[in-house]
Amino acid sequence: MDSCVIPLRHGGLSLVQTTDFFYPLVEDPYMMGRIACANVLSDLHAMGITECDNMLMLLSVSQSMSEEEREKVTPLMIKGFRDAAEEGGTAVTGGQTVVNPWIIIGGVATVVCQPNEFIMPDSAVVGDVLVLTKPLGTQVAVNAHQWLDNPERWNKVKMVVSREEVELAYQEAMFNMATLNRTAAGLMHTFNAHAATDITGFGILGHSQNLAKQQRNEVSFVIHNLPIIAKMAAISKASGRFGLLQGTSAETSGGLLICLPREQAARFCSEIKSSKYGEGHQAWIVGIVEKGNRTARIIDKPRVIEVLPRGATAATLAPDHSNASSETNA
Repeated sequence: MDSCVIPLRHGGLSLVQTTDFFYPLVEDPYMMGRIACANVLSDLHAMGITECDNMLMLLSVSQSMSEEEREKVTPLMIKGFRDAAEEGGTAVTGGQTVVNPWIIIGGVATVVCQPNEFIMPDSAVVGDVLVLTKPLGTQVAVNAHQWLDNPERWNKVKMVVSREEVELAYQEAMFNMATLNRTAAGLMHTFNAHAATDITGFGILGHSQNLAKQQRNEVSFVIHNLPIIAKMAAISKASGRFGLLQGTSAETSGGLLICLPREQAARFCSEIKSSKYGEGHQAWIVGIVEKGNRTARIIDKPRVIEVLPRGATAATLAPDHSNASSETNA
C-alpha cells in the first residue's frame, strides 16, 4: 500500500502514515519544496484520504553549498513545502534538518481516520475502468531541460523537439508535480472508487502491477492509453532512454491511477476538470480491469495522448498534435 494503516486501540480509529524524500529535480527551490510536500501527501490521497493531521519536514542541506547559497535556497524550499501543506489543509509542526553531501527534502504525513475516510486499494472488479489524473513524462521533461546545456545529449533529440517545446514541457511538468492529488482523493468517494495508487518511481506499469497484486478478486489491469506531456514520447524514443511508452519511466509526484466503476469513470473525468476545484486538474480513461491473475500490462501499441502544456498554443507544437488536448476522455 502507499501508506501504512495501523488500527488504534480505541474507538475503531486507524493511524495512517507515510514518509518519502528525494533529491532536487527542478531549479526553483520554492517549487521543489512544493513538489516534495505534494509527493508526501499523495500517498494519503491515493487511499482517498483528503485530510492530514500533521506533517514533519525532512531537510538535508548540502555541505558543498556556500553560506550565501544556503541562506537563499533553504528558506525558499521550506516555504514551498509549508505552502503546499497549508493548501492540503495541514501544517508542518516539526522535523529534522541536517548537513549532508546532498540536498534532500521530504517529510512525514500522519492522520487518524475513521474507516469511512479511507479506501483500501484492494477491491477492483472485472469491468472497472482505469483513470489517470496527471500526464506522464515528468522525468523526461526534467532531463530534457537539463540537456539544453549538454550538447552531446541535446544533439540526440533536437530533430524531434525544439528548445521552446522543452521549456514548455518542463514548466508543465513542474506545475503538475506541485499539484496536490487532494481533489482526486475526494472524488474517489463520490464516484465509488474500488482501488487506487499514485504513479511515482516505478512508472505507470510498475505501480499498476503493484496495485494488481493487492486485489482480492482475480483481476488484471490492461492499459490502452498513455497521456503524455507533448513531445516527451518523441524524446524518449529518440534518446533511447526512459522507457516512457513501455510504462517504466519514473514519475515524481504523479497522478492517481484509480479503479472506478465503468458507469462512473467518464463522470469522474468531467467533474475533476470543473472550475470549482481550481485550474490544473485533468483525468483520462487509460485502461480496463479484466479477469486475470493479478497482473498488469500495457498493450503493444498504446494510444499516446499528447497533452499540450498550459500556455502552449496549437502553433507552438507540430501540427499533428494541435488538437491533442481534446482527446482527454477517449
